[in-house]
Amino acid sequence: MAHLSNVGPTLAARPSDAAGLIAGLVTVVAWGSAFVGIRAAGAALSPGTIALGRLLVSCVILIPVALMRREPLPSRRDVLQVAAYGVLWLAIYSTTLNAAERTVDAGTAAMLINTGPILIAILAGIFLHEGFPTGLFAGCAVAFAGATLIAFGGTTSRSGSGVGIVLCVIAALAYALAVVVQKPALARVTSFQVTWLGVVAATIACLPFAPALFNEAPKAGATAIAWTIYLGAVPTALGFATWSFALRRTSAGRTASLNYLIPVVAVALGWVILRETPPLLALAGGALCIAGVYIARRRRGILPAPRNSI
Repeated sequence: MAHLSNVGPTLAARPSDAAGLIAGLVTVVAWGSAFVGIRAAGAALSPGTIALGRLLVSCVILIPVALMRREPLPSRRDVLQVAAYGVLWLAIYSTTLNAAERTVDAGTAAMLINTGPILIAILAGIFLHEGFPTGLFAGCAVAFAGATLIAFGGTTSRSGSGVGIVLCVIAALAYALAVVVQKPALARVTSFQVTWLGVVAATIACLPFAPALFNEAPKAGATAIAWTIYLGAVPTALGFATWSFALRRTSAGRTASLNYLIPVVAVALGWVILRETPPLLALAGGALCIAGVYIARRRRGILPAPRNSI
């Protein structure tokens, strides 16, 4: 498809923004469901085993598609940039978060991880020159308040583990840095290539967990294995592909603001699948998250035409 810079800004921007929003919402549902999957698989598998297992499943899905698409590999510079994103997010973030939730209660972990979109907005404003729009930060503040309510509402214990808190902070930083590294690469590399190359890089980084995977998988049981396969197919393969698609079409800060909806999805799915009735405080927090995302993504005036199209 031709570049849209010569098309009227209203007509050019609306379809791309709508497509990016839909892709972002698919990502939110996929990643929200991951919390249920990680909890179920984590009963029998260690954090590194879950990370490597889901990445191997993603490789089985994505690499054959990449071979069929026959797209030329990006430049060495872009490959290194995509690999850095993959290692930061799909390896470091995933493994450290899995480990943190073993020593820190879910509420504390959620509050720490949900600093990620705010960090992304700040880093994107500095390094990607996206600026510091008032509406974006106001929306992030409202959504973060909602995520905090969900966290307090769902907290049943407080371990106070210093190691777990440090791991959560590392995970949030890795997530924010990964988005800032990924965004420029999407200007030159297709969304699918960014996804599958990132998955391959993360899989290589997680290979030290292979002995644990081989030892734990035979004893894990069908339920844990099924959830690991699901984590690799939906939250990883599908979720990161739709995330890359959405990120390519709008700013890093506004795309990341959608992630405040993830706790809402996680609470809803936990209610349905795990039979965990959410407290009223969590429901109020979910409403604040939705309001904050609306504020963060609202733009006044005409949207600018996207820099890239596919």
